[in-house]
Amino acid sequence: MHGGEFSGRSPANPSVRGFSFTNSMRRFCADAIVRLPPLAHIDLTHVAISFAQARKRTSHGMYASLTPMRFAGGALTCRRRTRTYGIQRLYDAQGREILYILTFYLPRFMDLGFREKLVTIFHELWHISPLFDGDLRRHPGRCYAHTHSQKEYDAEMEALARQYLSAAPPVAAYEFLQGSFSDLLARHGRVYGTKIRRPRLLRMV
Repeated sequence: MHGGEFSGRSPANPSVRGFSFTNSMRRFCADAIVRLPPLAHIDLTHVAISFAQARKRTSHGMYASLTPMRFAGGALTCRRRTRTYGIQRLYDAQGREILYILTFYLPRFMDLGFREKLVTIFHELWHISPLFDGDLRRHPGRCYAHTHSQKEYDAEMEALARQYLSAAPPVAAYEFLQGSFSDLLARHGRVYGTKIRRPRLLRMV
């Protein structure tokens, strides 16, 4: 894991050092997990939060992604044809193993509307297995990640967003999500955070 940033104009107040997007997102996710029982199985100490730079500043494309660090059922390896593979393992500074990487694509994610941002965040958190074993939440059928109906899945995430806001969370937890990326730069001068390279798939001997 390493740091990265988007630079903007220097802030008017030289004592302002910038805005940590990944720290702020971690605080938001921690607050949401406490307020939403369906997410109570998530232990953020084993979830890395990262950002990546969107190649083009367009309204379409990927906004966020969740990378599981285990295979089906929490397995460390999987068999594909005649070969066995594992995933490069990742640990934080305290030596805790990372089971999921939650990545946001900037500035594209921050240019969504407020409710769209909430739905996107809950969309990715919902992918985390109820067993919290490093695997994805798996639904019956071929479309195991989003169920058979993307529309129904999106409706569930909308419901989570409404439930979160109705739980009277502190404004400080989500205030940064109410503006655009340009708003963050104008207010803080720069936006920075943790960047994590996508883990490699390793061929096992």
